[in-house]
Amino acid sequence: MTPASTPLIDTFGRVHDNLRISVTDRCNIRCFYCMPEDGVQFMQRSEILTFEEIEHFARVAVSLGVNKIRITGGEPLVRKDLPVLVEKLTAIEGVKDIALTTNGVLLAEQAEALYAAGLRRLNVHLDTLDRERFHQITRRDDLPRVLAGIDRAQQLGFGPIKINAVAVKNLVEPDIVPLARFGRERGIEIRYIEFMPLDAQGLWDHRKVLLTDEMIGLLEAGIGPLEVMPDPDPRAPALEYRWKDGGGAIGFIASVSRPFCLNCNRLRITSDGKLRYCLFAIEETDVKGLLRGNAGDDAIRQVIRDVVWAKWQGHEINTAKFVAPPRPMYSIGG
Repeated sequence: MTPASTPLIDTFGRVHDNLRISVTDRCNIRCFYCMPEDGVQFMQRSEILTFEEIEHFARVAVSLGVNKIRITGGEPLVRKDLPVLVEKLTAIEGVKDIALTTNGVLLAEQAEALYAAGLRRLNVHLDTLDRERFHQITRRDDLPRVLAGIDRAQQLGFGPIKINAVAVKNLVEPDIVPLARFGRERGIEIRYIEFMPLDAQGLWDHRKVLLTDEMIGLLEAGIGPLEVMPDPDPRAPALEYRWKDGGGAIGFIASVSRPFCLNCNRLRITSDGKLRYCLFAIEETDVKGLLRGNAGDDAIRQVIRDVVWAKWQGHEINTAKFVAPPRPMYSIGG
């Protein structure tokens, strides 16, 4: 039976305090491992949660112990007036941390308004500093705009800023070391993400995953020795390392080779109001109907508890049991 008054805990004893909110399934680039180049069917605007509905859901989740929120997409900066939502979420009593994941294309022009609304933490998706390879991956020639966005965010005082880079084998090996050098020079933590089976075109297989151990080998050969960060947060998704020469930190999200499922503290709501206990979940639970049907907060709380209580042990990517989720990444929310 779902516990009624405890923190958001599942049957494996994992306490959930981290909510990821997708605000749109639309994106202004077309990374080949995420979206087709043409013919993408986006949701109708009427299906997307309003800012008021998102705020309402977030307030209920915070009342259950959620204290960290991340805004995602699609690309969240294509959602009109996003700073308005940021201001609403930062005003919720009990929210200790709010962050945004973005591809950075629109960041330079929106950074000031986001900062004024209370946002401080950013994750910028950037796989390469090579303009030609950026175009190959994203099918857009927007690398200068992304770099300008990072510059502007640093000028304004955003921090910490992290860069997320998806590691696809036989493609990004030349980018691993240059990105790390860029991070060391800028005081930005680079997080390398093992390529996961979340693309819309069925391109993923194990042979295309550049594994964490391989990346560590490239980094140590190209720059210098790494060491495991002392006293790591056991619930953090990234394996944290630092340069032995004092040149900062680096992270690896090793969802394929070293899954962190047993320490997961996240739940997700999609832009169309579906609650998910895992990025790779097959099932999802509608809360938009409750939000639009004037359901009481207690009813919403119970649905959140039920979803967390039903959470599986893990996604089992490395077993024959794994089934890719029916939605692609851009529709679920990063």
